[in-house]
Amino acid sequence: MKLVIAGGGFGGLRLARKLNNKKGIEVLLVDRFNYHQFQPLFYQVATAGLDASNISFPLRKVFQKSKNVRLRLADIKSVDAENKKLITDTGEIPYDKLVIATGAGTNFFGNKELETYAFSMKSTVEALQIRHRLMENFERATIEQDPLEVERLMNIVVVGGGPTGVELSGAIAEMRNYVLPKDYPELDFSKMKIYLLEGSGKVLGTMSEKSSDQALKYLHRLGVTVVTNYLVASYNGKTLTNKVGSSIETATVLWAAGIKGHVPEGITKVEPVRGNRLPVNELNLLKPYDDIYAIGDVAAMVTTEYPNGHPQVAPVAIQMADNLANNLLAQLSGAEQKTFRYRDKGAMATVGRNLAVVDVPKPKLHFAGFLAWLVWMALHLMLILGVKNRLFVFLNWLYNYVTYDQSLRLIFREFHREDETVPV
Repeated sequence: MKLVIAGGGFGGLRLARKLNNKKGIEVLLVDRFNYHQFQPLFYQVATAGLDASNISFPLRKVFQKSKNVRLRLADIKSVDAENKKLITDTGEIPYDKLVIATGAGTNFFGNKELETYAFSMKSTVEALQIRHRLMENFERATIEQDPLEVERLMNIVVVGGGPTGVELSGAIAEMRNYVLPKDYPELDFSKMKIYLLEGSGKVLGTMSEKSSDQALKYLHRLGVTVVTNYLVASYNGKTLTNKVGSSIETATVLWAAGIKGHVPEGITKVEPVRGNRLPVNELNLLKPYDDIYAIGDVAAMVTTEYPNGHPQVAPVAIQMADNLANNLLAQLSGAEQKTFRYRDKGAMATVGRNLAVVDVPKPKLHFAGFLAWLVWMALHLMLILGVKNRLFVFLNWLYNYVTYDQSLRLIFREFHREDETVPV
């Protein structure tokens, strides 16, 4: 069986690892990056807490001893389902079975202004762009004479009150409280506003009421201005306006308010559902195709427990990959395939130093504060690929905890040979 996996995220990488060195199957993993990205910690890269290399791991290193898994660095363009080929920018790739694990990107809900001026955070590169913008804005603020422009440069708006938005706004607030005043003594950080805007009535809407209330208290403690039932209408790079006309002056809008699946072109027999996701059956198969599967954020498996599809989180992608790997091997041996059943182990979010919330469904538990923060750190450390990466992340966290500081507030400018000056 020639299996092609489109995407090296949590689902695609897990599937390739589960099939590593299995007889009777050849695996080709295709991704536009040559590394796996640990998305839950993008916000720490964006706020200078971690280096990008700490949460990235070379894909080829994972399969150095593999006999049947190969990798291809390419941009996926479309699927030629009739001829069973995946079309990429580097050529056509034939397959017997195709697994679409392309994940999801930022959903701006058709608002072209926001797409142009707001920052998303769905890749390591985008997280670095946010870090650079934050640092450059503070540098500009030190020399800006116009008070209104200084206000814009210092104010930061995070849109979306889910885990990403809560974690990002909390991390920025800690920078303002502990780090930035020492770096920029000429600026008055008591005037810097950090807004977290949420379209619904509460933050962490997918978690329990206790977690939502506790997270809100933590955000207020850190000095974040949380505004619920706030629907963004427009943003021109300077002023953000909501549906009823009120506005916020800011040069930085960080968008964490929605995601949509990355569906390659050519899947003509299946109509994407809400969130641009591919509807699959309980074997993760795209009916009426008998050779195309989808897993992770791009897949929508409707069940009685999840009428709108499963949550778009890493554990779902990993468990789908495990089940699909077993089913593909069962096909080779003629054994019976098993339907997918998601085992929800809980949800968590961190707001800041010693501040986190955890929900466990069975037995039904909720806890918050320092213990929840320790659990959050331990789980994320275990999930990061590579002993070296885990060590560096742990050391960075330890250093930040002891010193209340981060050491990665760096601005890398693009260098042009013609700009080089001759030393005298």
